[in-house]
Amino acid sequence: MDDLTGKVALVTGASRGIGRAIALALACAGANIAVNYLRRDNDAAQVVSQIVRCGRLAVTVKADVSVSADVDRMVAKVEKELGPPYILVNNAGIGIARSIDEIAEKDWNDTIAANLTSVFLTIQAVLPGMRALKWGRIISVSSVAAQVGGVVGPHYAASKAGILGLTHYYAAHLAKEGITVNAIAPGPVHTEMATGLSLLNPDLVPVGRFGTVEEIADVTLMVVRNGYITGQTINVNGGRYLS
Repeated sequence: MDDLTGKVALVTGASRGIGRAIALALACAGANIAVNYLRRDNDAAQVVSQIVRCGRLAVTVKADVSVSADVDRMVAKVEKELGPPYILVNNAGIGIARSIDEIAEKDWNDTIAANLTSVFLTIQAVLPGMRALKWGRIISVSSVAAQVGGVVGPHYAASKAGILGLTHYYAAHLAKEGITVNAIAPGPVHTEMATGLSLLNPDLVPVGRFGTVEEIADVTLMVVRNGYITGQTINVNGGRYLS
């Protein structure tokens, strides 16, 4: 089990929900945290305050991770204020429900940019630092929708499935460099996005309930600590998809 004390973790979309829970879990395990967010300044500041109370260092980094210039600026700030990231958690994303009859090209483009292009850009930006360190953990939050289609729409399912392909590629090419790359595919979880989807209800989940953000954070921490897991999709879905 790798010691995370003093290692720098960059968590995208960390001002609330799953990202927030992952950032706090990594901080409690000893990591210093860069809290990326896009709009919620107060929420991001509150996460940093909680991390600091745990005795760790933390900074906020406001950036749109679907835009390459923002990603480059974000990583440069993290490297300057905390050091190069050892850990990257790609959590930022959107989930705008659109049916087959409703979806427009803009819905597709916006979702692919926010959920998939962001993962590619952020991985590319942190890789030079991880390669120099000869140690890295990259975890991207996908979804059970990548495996069963889900209820949000084809744009969302495709964006989350694309994360799995990226994970396989990077894992295969970085395994000998001390860098592991994995995906976590949550089922329905109690978040703002989930509560806004009327078609999503606990009856869809065999265990009979939504997951908690802490349950996703627990699995993330396990994967970060384990250097022998790479190229995998860790399903945390209450039985929604059986692999």
